[in-house]
Amino acid sequence: MAPTRSILSVVALTLLVHGSADAINQDYLKDNFYDQLCPDAEYVIQKAVFAELDKNLRNAAGVIRLQFHDCFVGGCEASVLLDGVDTEKSSVSAHLRGFEVVDAAKRAVEAICPGVVSCADVLAYAARDSAIKLNATGWAVQGGRKDGLLSFSVAAAEEEIPSPDLDVTQLIENFARKGLSTRQMVILSGSHTSGVGHCDKFTDRLYNFSAACPTDPSLNPKYAEELKKKCPESTFNKSIQISMDSITPLALDSNYFVGLKKRKGLFTSDQSLFEDLRTRDIVKSLVDKGRFDFEFGEAMRAMGAIEVKAQGQIRQNCRKVNPW
Repeated sequence: MAPTRSILSVVALTLLVHGSADAINQDYLKDNFYDQLCPDAEYVIQKAVFAELDKNLRNAAGVIRLQFHDCFVGGCEASVLLDGVDTEKSSVSAHLRGFEVVDAAKRAVEAICPGVVSCADVLAYAARDSAIKLNATGWAVQGGRKDGLLSFSVAAAEEEIPSPDLDVTQLIENFARKGLSTRQMVILSGSHTSGVGHCDKFTDRLYNFSAACPTDPSLNPKYAEELKKKCPESTFNKSIQISMDSITPLALDSNYFVGLKKRKGLFTSDQSLFEDLRTRDIVKSLVDKGRFDFEFGEAMRAMGAIEVKAQGQIRQNCRKVNPW
């Protein structure tokens, strides 16, 4: 079977822009990588992803975030999927989710093509398919990644992942270290449109911003009061989930940027994108849904090429390295 129309609709457009492969890591990553090796790979992965997300659509944003974490910590090699005591996935503060979606997709493709499709590639396809499930356009995913043999520690991982309290200068520097531009940084921040935040990540903006101004003045006052009701000072529940896009919380669309213009960015790292003149015009341009859809796919392709390895393995089980 061929991939569904939602995939095919973007392949031709992407190839026109990129040719057969992106300039970055073109020796390793290629479009249509599994056409000969496992022709039905994308179809069965998407089918499994959709089935899992039908059980819990919240996991769609989680899967997209998993790929972000994976690529930013040691490159796109599925290290975030490895089980362990002190591993990337064991960080409580990261609130990572969606692992079962990737597991199901891997089982599905292993059933038809054992030992062919890497977990890193499964995660990349699953992230794209999760975006489609959230009403985004989708994009052509390149394949050819190898799976890493170890996971980074929690401390090492947290050094690489941009925290919610970063300003624009820090965000630009963080993404530049991964070879991504300022515009790509703003675009990828748009994935927050379908994500959630937890009270402990932003309560300083509500109660302890400064001695002169307890509440961050860049927050919309009415929005700040709404957040204070959900996250009372000193008594909030860290498990409470706050939608990062109050307009369309379960869709991957441009309303995240609409919210920033209304000063409804949940994290400092969100709202600073509009407050800082270096990125404000980028935010304004991405309010256009068509532009955001296309550019988000392009940015995800670029992110999916970060530090791709020539050496590695094709894990049989994404949660552990092969013993052989």
